[in-house]
Formats: sequence, structure tokens, C-alpha cells
Amino acid sequence: MPEIFYGGARGGGKTDGVLGKYAIKAGIYGEGFNAIFFRKELPMLDDAIERSKEIYYPLGAQWRDDKKTWQFPNGARLRFRPLERTSDADKYQGQNITDACVEEAGLYPESAPIDRINGILRSARGIPIQLILTGNPGGAGQQWIKARYIDPAPGGFKIFQRALPNGAQHSWVFIPSRLENNKLLLESDPGYINRLYLVGSKKLVDAWRNGDWNAIEGMYFDEWSNDHIIKPFLIPNHWLKFMSGDWGSSRPFSFGWWAVASEHYLHDGKWIPRGAMVRYREWYGVQRDGTGQIIPNAGLKLFAEKVADGIKERTAEEKMDYGVLDPSCFAENGGPSIASRMLDRGVLFSPADNKRVRQAGAMGGWDQMRGRLAGEDLGEPVGARPMIYTFDCCTDSIRTIPALQHDKTRMEDLDSSMEDHAADDWRYACMSRPYVKTSPSEEKTQKDAYGLGDGEDADDWRTA
Repeated sequence: MPEIFYGGARGGGKTDGVLGKYAIKAGIYGEGFNAIFFRKELPMLDDAIERSKEIYYPLGAQWRDDKKTWQFPNGARLRFRPLERTSDADKYQGQNITDACVEEAGLYPESAPIDRINGILRSARGIPIQLILTGNPGGAGQQWIKARYIDPAPGGFKIFQRALPNGAQHSWVFIPSRLENNKLLLESDPGYINRLYLVGSKKLVDAWRNGDWNAIEGMYFDEWSNDHIIKPFLIPNHWLKFMSGDWGSSRPFSFGWWAVASEHYLHDGKWIPRGAMVRYREWYGVQRDGTGQIIPNAGLKLFAEKVADGIKERTAEEKMDYGVLDPSCFAENGGPSIASRMLDRGVLFSPADNKRVRQAGAMGGWDQMRGRLAGEDLGEPVGARPMIYTFDCCTDSIRTIPALQHDKTRMEDLDSSMEDHAADDWRYACMSRPYVKTSPSEEKTQKDAYGLGDGEDADDWRTA
């Protein structure tokens, strides 16, 4: 049976749907059915347990509160258990678990604890095994859930398959949860929909009422929009080019190649303003599993020399005006620093400015980045346009940055437990004080002003 992600609007009846499905399978397969209903912490399961009593007691099932377990008359079992970390799933090895549900999967910043459940699902009696996840938009797991389950088919109900290393196929499907499907709730509480419109911002209403995975309450970069994503074009030779990088080994690294527009540039019917930054290439060092799927927040564990070689290969013959790198790479802790080892391979970086938030009147890196995302109105013919863009081929920036959320204990900063490496890379770029190179038309104008022709002294105007 395909793996299911069942998610979307609040009040869509996700818990009832799973409990009802398990009641049916318990009736069909008897003692061969052995399921576990997980949530990150056991107290979070209280409502699901109470609801299960309303469904299972009439079926003759017995509840063992000390074991948090249902025993059905035919021998089928369903347990409620916490799943906080990967090691929690390992406790059930060898138990012939036929079904597992992880409720509110969005609470998990990484998929690792949930992925490990696949290792405990098995049936010695030929019962079709299945993993079900439920969740709503938002939360620490927004990035990986949206990338894995929502983006391939936002409308849902399309079964996908990916090849496993042994040649077998793994199938999965996204089933949208819609409030209108929960007829029992709407009949017993017809005012519920109206109250959802009172919960807060439009983003929160869209997420809770409509299950919109692009509407993220607490979105740190709420200035982000599709206007920042542009189709690739050939970067003019006279534009400033530079690099920025955030280091990672067990976590992903992120390197970006940037250009700064020397003049207003019309592209795809819209203006890129003079001085705007354009990210035209990136290298994001994230692991993929045997099926080619991203393992969120897992790095490649490459040595500095290997990363430097990869940067040189991707840069080829391009001339970069400068580069800035995560300042932690310049620390010498009993040996050569990461930056010096990269320099030995011919890749030169300077330490990036690492200020994240505003300090003592100085603008922090996130302010710099948000200001560029917001842009400004430059008047005719450019109008109101952002001052930072990314080519649509920089997929990991596009995947991770919009989903980042505020740190709940320090609202001016973002939640660093999320996959923030591309954002750090962008921040270093914004804080590097990128300047605007002179365009050829401006250069000719200034040469004419100094009375210089095209002879041997024609390039001396900059220091005249």
C-alpha cells in the first residue's frame, strides 16, 4: 500500500480518518494487525486517545490505560506511543508492526525519526503494511514535508513512485485534508468555519481554513514572492561578480554565485534595477537517499579541499571580483583553517560579516536581506522592484528560504533549527557591501568628460 501524507486544513477529520481506517483493518486482519499511533510527545495524544474510546468501545475493544493500548476481540492491537527522536523507532524492531501513523508530522524539523519507522514495518502474515503521516501547514517540518509530498502534486491524489536501490518501487500519495469533508464537525458546530476567519493574519487563515502550504504563519521572510524568482539569462560581462558561502559538513553547505546589475536591465518583461543582486548559480551540499530524494538538513561531509575543487569546477574560467565565506572557516584549531585549505587549492575567500540581527544601531544581516527582498520604488520606467533575485535553477534556496520561521524565543531572529544554510549564504552576500561596476555607457561618458580618447591613457580616467 502507498505511504500516505494526509494533511491540509484544520478540522478536516484527519485523526478520525486514521482511527476509522485502523478499525477496519483490525476487523479484517485480526491478531495479525499490530499498529502504533505516534506523536512527538505522549501528552499530545490525549485528544486522539479520547476520540478512539468513542470509536473502539462500541466495537468491543478493551483499553489498557497503563500500556496505552487497545486490544480488539479478534486479537488486533493498536498502541499510542511517543516518537521524539530516531532511537524511539528502534525500540520496536522485530515486533511485526503492520501499520504506523505519525500525527502532526510538521512538528519534526527533520524527517529522520519518521523515516526510521520504515525499518520496523513488516508482516509475517502477508498483511499490507502502511505508513501514514498527518499534518497542517507551518511548523518546523514545513520545508521537508512541502518538498516531499506537496510540491510534486499540490492538488493531491496522484500516486508517485520512486525506484529503490534494489530495483523495487516505493509509492506514496498526498491526500489533501479539507474542512468540507468533515461533515460531522460542520453539522455539530456550524460556526467553526466563521471562527477560523478570526484567528489572525490572512496567511494563518489560508493555512488553517484552506490548507494552503504556501501561506506560512510566522514566515520570517514574508517579503518573499515569485517576483524574486527569474528565468536564467546571460550575465553581462561588465557586471560585478562575486561569491558567498556558508560552510557545512554534517549539515549542508551553501555556495552562491552573484552578479550586481550595472544598469537597469529589462528581462522577461520586467526590470532588474541598477544595483540589484542576482543569484545565478548555487551549489548546495545536501545528501540524497538511494532514490534520489533529498535528506533534509543532512550534509555531504566533504573535506575542504574537495569543496574547493567543486567550486573551481563550477566557476570554470569566470573571473570573480571577490568572495566571502562563513567566518568560522577561518578559525585555526590546532591546524590549518578550512579557508586556508581551500586557498591551497586556489579558492580565495574573505571572512563574511556574521551579524544576524541589529546591534548597537548597525543594521544586521537579516535586515539587509529583507530590505533587498522588499526593494523600493525607483520611479519610471522601473517602478517598485526587489533589489535581490535568484535564477529558478537555484532550487535549494527556493525550497528552504520561504519556509523559514521566526525563532519563538527571539522574534527578531529566525529559527536556526530549520534548514537555514542557504539563507545564511544570502545574508553573507548582502553584508559583503556589493558595489556597482561602471557600465560601458557610463565609462564612455566619463572618458569624454575627462577628454580622454581611445589611446593608451584611456583607462586612466578612474584615478584622474
